[in-house]
Amino acid sequence: MHLGEKNFTYSLVQKELNVVHEGDAIAIFLEQKDQEEKIYIAYFEKEKNQWEWIQTRGAKWHSPVQWSAMNSEPYIYSGTIDDNSIVEIYVGDELAKLLPIENDQRFWYAISPIQDVKVKAVHENGIIEMIEEINHEKF
Repeated sequence: MHLGEKNFTYSLVQKELNVVHEGDAIAIFLEQKDQEEKIYIAYFEKEKNQWEWIQTRGAKWHSPVQWSAMNSEPYIYSGTIDDNSIVEIYVGDELAKLLPIENDQRFWYAISPIQDVKVKAVHENGIIEMIEEINHEKF
């Protein structure tokens, strides 16, 4: 990914084929660079038997940016959480996939047919919380 660069390591967390339509895929991977870890979700489409990297979004752990969305179709929303009381995340009406990463860290993503939808978390006690894109308290 960073040809010739040093101090980069990558590890694949998950891959999924045919997520929106036949011949596409997502890959979720961790990037370690200079003691900092980021997690990414990338969307690919197969064109003429070649995988083409279409778009990517990344996230840092404990960032004020709580989630982000890809700017073109498919609209893939993703983010990180470390609150174990969260049992589900919804992007509009779409239930997100929650992936345990390590310790209390989890990564979530959902594919929405609609751009600019609300993101909400469901806690184990049944409380539903709207998740803003930016947590201004963390600034």
